[in-house]
Amino acid sequence: MATTSSREFRATTGATVKILGAIAFCHLLNDMMQSLLPAIYPMLKTSYRLNFAQIGLITLAYQMTASMLQPLVGLYTDHRPQPYSLVAGMSFTLLGLLLLSRAASFPALLVAASLVGVGSSVFHPESSRVARMASGGRHGFAQSMFQVGGNAGSAIGPLLAAFIVLPFGQSSIAWFSAAALIGIIVLWNVGTWYSANRSVVSPARGKASADHVTLSRGKVRFALAILMALLFSKYFYLASLTSYYAFYLINKFHISVQSSQIHLFVFLGAVAAGTIIGGPIGDRYGRKLVIWCSILGVLPFTLLLPYANLFWTEILSVVIGLVLASAFSAIIVFAQELVPGKVGMISGLFFGLAFGVGGIGAAFLGQLADHTSIDFVYKVCSYLPAVGLLTGFLPNMKHVDVSA
Repeated sequence: MATTSSREFRATTGATVKILGAIAFCHLLNDMMQSLLPAIYPMLKTSYRLNFAQIGLITLAYQMTASMLQPLVGLYTDHRPQPYSLVAGMSFTLLGLLLLSRAASFPALLVAASLVGVGSSVFHPESSRVARMASGGRHGFAQSMFQVGGNAGSAIGPLLAAFIVLPFGQSSIAWFSAAALIGIIVLWNVGTWYSANRSVVSPARGKASADHVTLSRGKVRFALAILMALLFSKYFYLASLTSYYAFYLINKFHISVQSSQIHLFVFLGAVAAGTIIGGPIGDRYGRKLVIWCSILGVLPFTLLLPYANLFWTEILSVVIGLVLASAFSAIIVFAQELVPGKVGMISGLFFGLAFGVGGIGAAFLGQLADHTSIDFVYKVCSYLPAVGLLTGFLPNMKHVDVSA
């Protein structure tokens, strides 16, 4: 990939900032629509007479199609960039939502969830690549901006479910097709920019750094395995909150379904706020420090959560969301720096792992809840952040080649 001159790069800076904003906005729309699915689980459980294991299977259907396809999509587009694949991804999400609004059986719910997962698998690897292209060299900040769009959408979804879908019924999910259409229009313009600016990279691309860190293939694989283990602990724990937090609050504190969605919105809002913090701090102080503080640092709060009253449950969930969410951008960029030139594959692999772990976690925890209780699930999951101790085995990579 040929580099541009610094003058050409500065001329594109204004455009790339707009593109970064556009891709973050579309990530908001994409994840807002996807988050409607877990947000309406209490309604689906009642309407279709589902047990917790079936709720977990719906999440698994969505997460597995997303996780299995994302690395393949990323690997393919590393070699053959597809600027307009973002439009295709949003279109799959649109189809999934329309089917979800009309689903009349449990198998139909599974198919709808799978279509939404396919949309996610196509959208995330290439949109992450576009965010990196538009970063101006601030890869952590760009990844955080991209991620905060998705987390903001995930937070808004349950709120919209509480005030639109729950009062007006399952068919009202079709109204969100308007958001998908807006996303398709914006992503078409992003694809046009992407197609015309494939050679636009950060000024750091062409620089040879005296501080460049060279790792053997074995050390790179070992570091990637540690990052995957850290991601596992993060998303397995998050699966207990995103899929079952509403049930936990309803069961333990006897609040209404609508109230539980508001509490879920507060937690997911904290996740969105935490996401934007991790990237810039990682750019400035190092990504390993962010990972240390995020994964292991949240352990005292997760251990306290199962024993707290409603007031402290909400406080602790906010702290957990803020701290734990800061790790993802740092993990993604750390992995991209370990394997330069494979942005799509690495993004797809780690986004796919995040979705897959979430799906497997939801299915497993659903089975565990059926055989024990929701309270027991939260007590078991509270120990997961202890996996953060593995961060000590990551290499120190303060200065690396960050070429895309």
